[in-house]
Amino acid sequence: MVKFVNENFVPARVHVKADSALYKKYSEQYQAPWTPTILELDADGVERHRIEGFLPNDDFLSQLMLGRAKIAFAHEQWDEAGQRFREIVDKFPNADAAPEALYWAGVASYKKTHDNASLKETGKAFTERYQDTSWAKKASVWR
Repeated sequence: MVKFVNENFVPARVHVKADSALYKKYSEQYQAPWTPTILELDADGVERHRIEGFLPNDDFLSQLMLGRAKIAFAHEQWDEAGQRFREIVDKFPNADAAPEALYWAGVASYKKTHDNASLKETGKAFTERYQDTSWAKKASVWR
């Protein structure tokens, strides 16, 4: 189990066999019964994103980036969140995290401006890519 805290991303690794008591404590506290489980927590220790199981490099990196973006979003840092979400779509367009990142980039922009144009633009973007995802369905009401 690895958890990242704050913008400094302090990693903590708990080895299942070597630290069995500590592993049991954290697996129960964070409801993480499987390894690897990676939790991204904000500065207050609130879980903002979770990655379970092994992933190919691009999917893993994009998931880590998604967690950082969600932390910024949760703290209403709209510019930073939007930038981080868009970065995922730009750098890892074929990763599983990309459609979710596109969706939340539109929401972050809307939250900042309260202008529906950003949602409409995001809804239109889903007609051009990621059409067969659940995120496209969620954004379909914005078109």
